[in-house]
Amino acid sequence: MKKIISLLLVLGSVSILYAQKDQPSKRSLQQQLIGTWTLLSVDNIYADGSRVHPYGENPQGLLIFDEKGNYAIQILKAVRPKIASGDKNKCTPEESAALVQGSNSHFGKYEVDEKGSSITFNIEHAFYPNWEGTRQKRIYTYTGDEIKYVVTHTTQGGQEVIAEVAWRRLK
Repeated sequence: MKKIISLLLVLGSVSILYAQKDQPSKRSLQQQLIGTWTLLSVDNIYADGSRVHPYGENPQGLLIFDEKGNYAIQILKAVRPKIASGDKNKCTPEESAALVQGSNSHFGKYEVDEKGSSITFNIEHAFYPNWEGTRQKRIYTYTGDEIKYVVTHTTQGGQEVIAEVAWRRLK
């Protein structure tokens, strides 16, 4: 009798393991986002519907989410002029402007609201210092390997513009 009970317990455990293996993971979106993402596009969209690529046609960038709720974003124009002097501390005003306008980065903590389809970035430090210490909510769409969100707090000084930013998971 003990052998039959032991056999039934083993068979029951194996059945449960196989059933769990066949069910899809029920991980939260915050957990699904963990990893490294590469930048696909950044479009500024103006009130008249026109689009501008502020970082060029093929911007470069990385977005990293970790399991502790930290994130880091770096966006660069793919083509930026070299500094003629070879010293970033001796840039011409035009070279300095190109550097500033050709990059954006920030890092801090992030939170995901799946019901509201939003990611909130709690920005600790940023290339654009006006963003430091702010909480910025971005509405997103997510397809598993790509995430796209809308930035309403742009660096455009209050102009009526939003930015649409798209990322693809690095594999």
